[in-house]
Amino acid sequence: MTSRRAARRTALFLLYQWDVTGEPLASLYEGEVDDWARETAEAVAADAQDLDARITEAAEGWTADRLGAIERNILRIAVHEVKGDDVPDEVAIDEAVTLAKRYATDVAARLVNGILGRIVREKAA
Repeated sequence: MTSRRAARRTALFLLYQWDVTGEPLASLYEGEVDDWARETAEAVAADAQDLDARITEAAEGWTADRLGAIERNILRIAVHEVKGDDVPDEVAIDEAVTLAKRYATDVAARLVNGILGRIVREKAA
């Protein structure tokens, strides 16, 4: 079994490839893919339009399609997690910021943190 952090990273890579290539998600699986990563990637891809609308609402002046593919898919995964009950909001945000720092930039990490912070505050209100 893979750690949740590693599975989240796998889901990000799958979603990034799906987003950039337009290929069906199922065609991108190579080798053994963790069940949580597969389920998360499939759920996020199926709900991408609604997730993007939520990201756009919270981004103030930015639309989800203007974000880089990495940042957009990190946000999609985190918003998906925030909508559910399996992952505490703070963990979803921390994991998203960590992914952004590792695979994008510190500026992207701050953007991800700000958008997710706004979404979580609005959820609580």
